[in-house]
Amino acid sequence: MRNDVRWPSATAFTAALVISTAWLASAPAQAQTACANRGELDTLYCDDNKDLVADAPKDASKWRDPSTLVFAYTPVEDPAVYANAFKPFTEYLAQCTGKRVVYYPVQSNSAEIEAMRSGRLHVAGFSTGPTGFAVNMAGAIPFAAKGTEKGPQGYNLLAIVKKDSPYQKLSDLKGKRVAHTAPSSNSGNLAPRVLFPPEGLKPDEDYKPLMSGGHDKSALGVASGDYDMAPVASDVYDRMALRGTVKGDEMRILYKSPIFPTSSFAYAHDLKPDLAKKMVDCFYAFRFTSEMQKEFNGDDRFFPITYLKDWAVVREIAEKTGTPYNKAAYEKETAREAEALAKKKAAEEQKKP
Repeated sequence: MRNDVRWPSATAFTAALVISTAWLASAPAQAQTACANRGELDTLYCDDNKDLVADAPKDASKWRDPSTLVFAYTPVEDPAVYANAFKPFTEYLAQCTGKRVVYYPVQSNSAEIEAMRSGRLHVAGFSTGPTGFAVNMAGAIPFAAKGTEKGPQGYNLLAIVKKDSPYQKLSDLKGKRVAHTAPSSNSGNLAPRVLFPPEGLKPDEDYKPLMSGGHDKSALGVASGDYDMAPVASDVYDRMALRGTVKGDEMRILYKSPIFPTSSFAYAHDLKPDLAKKMVDCFYAFRFTSEMQKEFNGDDRFFPITYLKDWAVVREIAEKTGTPYNKAAYEKETAREAEALAKKKAAEEQKKP
């Protein structure tokens, strides 16, 4: 990455989260003055056409046309893995748009959302659950998901255990060590709270969810014996098994949910409309390389989606679990991730000689 694009350190990011919380609190003062409909969007945005996402600014002077497009992908696993996986695409996007394109490796969902809200991030892939926060708090416009000619690829919630464990059904996990990923995660936290109870297992009553911090961490924790079971996203688990990060023949799937939409790709609402359209067209025209198809479970393209239609089931689960994508929930999640990052840094410091 060239020296003219600089990103904050972990310490600076933690401080930025505190600043962003104060910024959220003062948002009404910055709100657009003429807005017929806002819905669940933050006061910085407007949704006059009622498609649930932010409209482009009415004032053309507020449209952005950056010389460098900054692209990021959800921090589900090691960011370096995806920087390499997406390299053929970012190179293509640069050629297609005539813009320089850089990959921004994010360490948390909050960091990714805040980067788009603050204008540092122009287009990104967001995890299924946090997509709602990206839309409402950062003005993200979801327009694509990975897929094939048949449509966008989905994923399932998998409840995984070690193969030699005694557990045969979800109700066997009462009182056991069960890992969830993070409060805003769809398959890692929210969906289990709706889908597990009919199977005889109630989170918070039959067990206390242990937040692992990520799907990969949950899977590795089950494999190592730290957790007895964990709900994880099937696409993440399949990639880990394919790479040998976890040994699939040593794991067992207790439960498999109906299909959910996979991560969304979204652009910032205030990009110049001509640039946004050009970039979206570039996404749709791109075909994944053989290496990308292998990494992304056979997906070979970006398939068109809308937040209104394709994220309806995710929004329903969020509402049923009492975790709507609003400012209060976002601030809580931001604070939780900042605390987790601080603990991680402190632990790393203690390990140093």
